[in-house]
Amino acid sequence: MDKPVKLKYLLVVVGPTAVGKTDLCVQLAKHFKTVILSADSRQFYKEMSIGTAKPSLEEQQGVPHYFVDSHSISQEYNAGAYEQDVLHLLEKLYQEHDLVILTGGSGLYVRAVLDGMDDMPDVSLEIRQQLSDLYEQQGLAPLLEQLQQLDPAYYQQVDHSNPQRVIRALEVCLASGQPYSSFRKQERPERPFRSIKIGLNRDRQELYQRIDLRMDQMLQQGLVEEAQALYPYRHHNALQTVGYKEIFDFLDGTTDWEETVRLLKRNSRRYAKRQLTWFNKTPEYAWFHPEQWQEILTFIDQARQ
Repeated sequence: MDKPVKLKYLLVVVGPTAVGKTDLCVQLAKHFKTVILSADSRQFYKEMSIGTAKPSLEEQQGVPHYFVDSHSISQEYNAGAYEQDVLHLLEKLYQEHDLVILTGGSGLYVRAVLDGMDDMPDVSLEIRQQLSDLYEQQGLAPLLEQLQQLDPAYYQQVDHSNPQRVIRALEVCLASGQPYSSFRKQERPERPFRSIKIGLNRDRQELYQRIDLRMDQMLQQGLVEEAQALYPYRHHNALQTVGYKEIFDFLDGTTDWEETVRLLKRNSRRYAKRQLTWFNKTPEYAWFHPEQWQEILTFIDQARQ
């Protein structure tokens, strides 16, 4: 008689920046004797440590972390490649573990692992540059206007304050002559695991205080020096993000120091808000305060029954 196949689980822990994902996931990994896969699209890069709040070896507490320091900033890496790499790694990890943890705040990368990536057409560098220049010169308004004409359906869904998503959709529209929304997958691919989805959040004031404190710590740890070393790569996608863009503007002389610090904190708070909006669109997440240890364990155990 065949042995029943043992179910494998992917414990997905998401939440906004500075909410406390790292600490909780390390404790969970020790409890379940398992490993952690990072779904933070900037922690992949060896050269980006301070501005990404990458967990130090001390903070990792001996728990194996994958997709942390796995690439160099000089390499192109995207959500599609990440999806394939994670699925390939999980095949090996599930030979030893019944449960693996995936954690991070990059919604697109989490979704790639859970739901698959859309098969998008190639986009020429000319189109990419053209849209990037338009954004630099005139801001987001003309891009949104163009997107509304080329793909009204996606225009209704996209976050109107997120230039990366707007530009990405326009790239595909212009490269293919088809609406971006026509390439987006409707069917979820089969996965060799069941997912257990947990969201972490705190009272807004408490979260914002933690974000401000973290930004002060990053500056003390040498964020400016890290950004200076990365300056030649400033147009890389991973560096078009909070924590680096503001320092690049300071280095360019566009803002003074006081304004730079203010923008770093304000933009980090806004980023946290956008992360929560993204994850709240997925109804399957069960939300907890990071200190609700017993409740979280009970939820995981019930989900595995």
